[in-house]
Amino acid sequence: MHTPMHPPAETPTTLGEQLLLLSLDDESGAAKESAKVAPAISAALLVELALAGRIDVADDKVTVVDTTPLGDPALDTALAEVAGRDKPGRTRDWITRLKTDAVAWANRGLIEKGLVREEKKKVLGLFPVRRYPEADGSAEAAVRRRLDEVVLRGAEPDERTASLVALLHGAKLHRLAFPDADAREVRAAMEALSEGQWSATAVRHVVRAAEEALAVIIAVTTTTTITAGG
Repeated sequence: MHTPMHPPAETPTTLGEQLLLLSLDDESGAAKESAKVAPAISAALLVELALAGRIDVADDKVTVVDTTPLGDPALDTALAEVAGRDKPGRTRDWITRLKTDAVAWANRGLIEKGLVREEKKKVLGLFPVRRYPEADGSAEAAVRRRLDEVVLRGAEPDERTASLVALLHGAKLHRLAFPDADAREVRAAMEALSEGQWSATAVRHVVRAAEEALAVIIAVTTTTTITAGG
């Protein structure tokens, strides 16, 4: 008897890992748009916690509604940090505070899942840098396919894809997801999806707060960069 061939199952990835995959150059492993991607990955941690029913946002303050660990080191560490604060912190403060660890966790997750490999090089023979070239392109291809169907073809998104779209939109990473599509069309479609219906109130609260916080963080980063460069 012949066993029917099934396509290989997509490797499960977190929203932060998906954002990082979209930002890494497949060949060189260099990160693109890192000043925008890093806070987006950090915001993705909060959105993941909301999707898992662990946090909510009220008046832009992040509150913990369930401290039960999820079994994911990145999410559990972030949850413990938020739960360990005496007073609830603002969304923007948490995105800034968790940013460095969030990117490191996403990197580690992609390496452990065999989706990228780590290469250590020296720039000018002096400065050590790390690059993450693609080792398995199937996960990124699946993410891009889902985004394409939802943003460009009007398919109904599941909550995780809608969350990813909202994070990309909030961090102004439209070109990262759609380098060849009409930028205005992509922005309009992403905005409509971000403002659409969310089944869980907490997820909607956190996504909106994360989007607004990202917009402020990105605006400040862009202004600082222009000032420093000029």
